[in-house]
Amino acid sequence: MGRDKTIKTNAMRLLDKANIKYQVSSYTVADGKNDGISVSHKLGVDPSLVFKTLVLTSDKSFHVAIIPSDHSLDLKSTARAFGVKRVELIAVKDLLPLTGYIKGGCSPLAMKKVFPSLIDQTAQALEEIYISAGKIGWQIRVNPGDLADCLSAGFAVLSIKE
Repeated sequence: MGRDKTIKTNAMRLLDKANIKYQVSSYTVADGKNDGISVSHKLGVDPSLVFKTLVLTSDKSFHVAIIPSDHSLDLKSTARAFGVKRVELIAVKDLLPLTGYIKGGCSPLAMKKVFPSLIDQTAQALEEIYISAGKIGWQIRVNPGDLADCLSAGFAVLSIKE
């Protein structure tokens, strides 16, 4: 499946354990640009295929929203989808202690704890999407249905096209 043997992240191990097929792609981060749009250009794919992982907080819990890199999070729709009054992004300083990942390398897979997760409904029309492999410079290409199964996640309207 074209996996690079030099790296195996916890996200990849989780997919392996679940017997989910995936491919790994890497890109250079020398220019310091690691946002989803920049990553899509480096990989040579449409930005709508590269999904970003956003960790949110509400009055009840933490949540994970997985949305296309060329979209913005719709806070009201996302809160409704999670069944809470409101959500907001967690502070960057809280990302590592909460998830085990840093900004730019946050995978929805293999976080320190399992949080309720939703994938933007746009993924349902795609055969494969790219998500962070849990390390800056590495992406996992996976079927969105398989990802949803692995995360026990659903699909919902979470974003607005930028």
